[in-house]
Amino acid sequence: MSEKIDRRKKKTDRNGRKLLWGAIAIIIAWFAISGVAGPLFGKLSSVQQNDNAGFLPTSAESTKASELATKFTSQDTSVLPALVIFTGSADAAGIAAVGEFGVAVASAPVAGSNNTVGDYLAAGAQLIPIPSQDGNGILMSIPLDNDALAAPLDNQKPALPEVVKAIRAQAGQVAGFESHVTGIGGILADLFDSFGSIDTDLLKTTLIVVALILIAVYRSPVLWIIPLFCSTIALSLAGGIVYILAKENILDLDGQSQGILSVLVIGAATDYALLLIARYREELHHYDSRVDAMVVAWKGVIEPIAASGLTVISGLLVLGLSDLKSVRSLGPVAAIGVFSAQLVMLTMLPAILVLAGRWIFWPRRPKHDDVDENLSGIWSKVAGLVGRRPRRTWILSGLFLIIAMSFVTQLKSNGLAQTDAFTGNPDSVVGLEKLSEHFPAGSGDPTIVIGPESDKDALIAALTAADGVVDVKQTTTPFIPGGPEPTPVVVDGLIQLEVTLDKPADSVESQGYIPAIREAAHSASETSLVGGTTAVNFDIQQTNKRDRNLIIPTALLVIGIILSLLLRSLIAPVLLIITTVMSFGATLGISHLVFTNLFGFAGTDGSFILFTFVFLVALGIDYNIFLMTRVREEAKKLGTRPGIKKGLTVTGGVITSAGVVLAATFAVLGTLPLVFLAELGFAVAFGVLLDTFIVRSLLVPALSYDIGAKIWWPSKLGKSEGPLVDPESISVS
Repeated sequence: MSEKIDRRKKKTDRNGRKLLWGAIAIIIAWFAISGVAGPLFGKLSSVQQNDNAGFLPTSAESTKASELATKFTSQDTSVLPALVIFTGSADAAGIAAVGEFGVAVASAPVAGSNNTVGDYLAAGAQLIPIPSQDGNGILMSIPLDNDALAAPLDNQKPALPEVVKAIRAQAGQVAGFESHVTGIGGILADLFDSFGSIDTDLLKTTLIVVALILIAVYRSPVLWIIPLFCSTIALSLAGGIVYILAKENILDLDGQSQGILSVLVIGAATDYALLLIARYREELHHYDSRVDAMVVAWKGVIEPIAASGLTVISGLLVLGLSDLKSVRSLGPVAAIGVFSAQLVMLTMLPAILVLAGRWIFWPRRPKHDDVDENLSGIWSKVAGLVGRRPRRTWILSGLFLIIAMSFVTQLKSNGLAQTDAFTGNPDSVVGLEKLSEHFPAGSGDPTIVIGPESDKDALIAALTAADGVVDVKQTTTPFIPGGPEPTPVVVDGLIQLEVTLDKPADSVESQGYIPAIREAAHSASETSLVGGTTAVNFDIQQTNKRDRNLIIPTALLVIGIILSLLLRSLIAPVLLIITTVMSFGATLGISHLVFTNLFGFAGTDGSFILFTFVFLVALGIDYNIFLMTRVREEAKKLGTRPGIKKGLTVTGGVITSAGVVLAATFAVLGTLPLVFLAELGFAVAFGVLLDTFIVRSLLVPALSYDIGAKIWWPSKLGKSEGPLVDPESISVS
C-alpha cells in the first residue's frame, strides 16, 4: 500500500515540476510578446482619426454633399477651415495689420517638424481680412489642407494641434488686437490636444488609482504588484494589436476609443486577477502543494472568466451594427482589450503566482489548514439577511432602482455642441463667443447646399425664407486684391450655396434648423443636397438614435443566449438581464441629476446612452456571472437556497473589490478635459458600484432565494430544493 502511495507522490511531484517549467516558459513568452507590443502601444496616438465627417455612413446626405463640395474649391482635397477672430478697431490700420499677419503666418514654424504653416494651407488659399459691421472685429479664414494634416509630424504626433498653435502664436503678435483661433479647425485642434494626454497622463493616473486600491484590498507590500504588472502586459498586447489594425486601415481608432481601451483593459484585467487570486488563496488552505492549489483554482475560475469575457466581447461586437464608423470601431477595439486581459490573466498571472509561492501573500500567508476564511465576516451577515428577509430585501432594493429610473425621461441626449464638449474653456470656445459678438454666429462655417444651376433662384428664395438663415450666397472664385472680380462657380451644371445661420455651426440649436432647411431645399430642387458641419452633426445624432434602437435589443438577446447556456436555465438569465437593465436605467436617472445640478453640463453626447448601456450591461452581467456560477456550483452540493447564501458569502469580498477597481478606473476618465468621457466615466463608475452593492449583493440573491430551485428551470437542478448529489461524495476541487 505504501509503495502505491509513494508512486502516486512521485508522479504528482513529476507533474508539479512539469507545471513549474511550463510556468517559466509562459512567463518568458509573455516578456517576448510585450517587448514587441509595448513600443507599438506607444504609437497609438499617431493612428487616431478624430474627424466627425469621416465617421459618417456613406448613405448620409451630408456625406454625399461633402463629396460634391470638393469640386467647388480650387484644389482636389477637402478643406478644414480655421477661423482667426481679432477683436479691436477694424479701421484701415487694423485691417492692414491683420493683412500682414495673413502674409506672415505662412512662414510660421510648426513645432515637431521642419514644416511651416504654409505647408498645410489649402492650394490657392487667399487669407483675406473681413471687418465686422460694428467696426470692432476682424475675421480671417485660414483654409487648411486635410490631406497634409493627415500625415503625422516628425515626432509622430498629430499635425493639426501644432499647426493651430503656430497660427495662435503668430496672431498673438498683431499689436492692438486680442486674437483667438476657432472654427472647426481650432475646435478639432483643441480636441486632439485633449486626447494627446491619453497615452501618458490617463494611463499613469489609472495605474496609480488601481495600485492604491489593490494595496488596500490585499494589505500586502508585494502582492499588488503582480496583477498590476500583468494588466500592463495585457494593455501593451491590446494596444499593439489595435495599432497594427488601425495602421493597415482594418479598423478606425479615435481618441475616445483609445481612452476607453486603456481603462477597460486595466479594469477588466484587475477584476479577473482578483477573482483568480481569491480562489487560489481559498484553495491554498486545502492543499499543501501550491501547484495543486493553482490547478484547482484555475479550473474553478476558468468558466466564469471565460463566460464573462465572452459576454462582454459579444456585447461590444454588437456595436458593429452601428452606421457610425467611430462607434462601429469601438466594438473590436474594446473586444481586443477584453480578450487580451483574459489571455494574460489566465496564463501569465497563474504562472507568476505559482513560481512565487505562498510568501507572496505576506503578512497574511494562507496555511494548509482547511480553514475557509471567507465564511465569516460582513458578507456572511449580508447572506444571513438575504436568507431571513428575502422578499423585503428585493422589494426595497428594487424600489430604489425604480425611483432612480424615474428621472431618465429628463436626460438630455440630443448631443453637445463642440463648444460644450470641453470641461474647461479652451481658446476655440472663447473664440466662438467673440465671433458671435461681432459677426453672425454661423460665419466662416456655413451650411452648404448643392443643386442644379437651373434651380438656383428657387433654391435661394426657399432657403432665405427658412428659419435661422441669415444669408445665402453662391460660392464664387476667390477674391484676389487687384485681380478680377470673383465669379460664380458652376461645376457639371451644379452650384453650391453657402447658407449662414444665426447660431454657431456646431451648436445643438443650429442642428434643429437642418430638417427645415432640407425640406426647403428639396421642395425647390429634388436633387439638392444639404451638407456642412451643422448637417454632419445632425446626421450623426440621427444615426445615434437609429443605432440605439437596433443595438440595445440585439445585445440583450445575445447576452441572454450566452447566460442561458452558461447557467443551463431560462429563468435565471431573464432575472439577471431585467435587474441589470433596471440598474442601467437607474444610472441614467442619477446621471441626469448629477450632470445637471452638480457638474452643470449642457447635456450628453448622442452616443452616451448607447456606450453607457454596452459597458454597464456587459460589465454588470459580469458580476452576476461571477456570483451565479459559484451559486450554481454550491447549489449542487448544498441545495439552491443554502447555495445562494454560501455563494454570496464566499464571493462577496472579491466581487466588491473588483467593482471598486473597475469603477475607479472608469472614473479616471473624468480627469480628461472632455465632457463626453467625463460623463461616461461617471455613469459607468456609478453604475458598476450600483451593480456591485445593490443589484449583485441584495436584489439578485434575494430574488433568487425567494424563487428557490425554480430559478434553474428547466435543468435538473430546478426540480428539487435539495442537493443534486451527496456533498460528501464531492472532492474539494
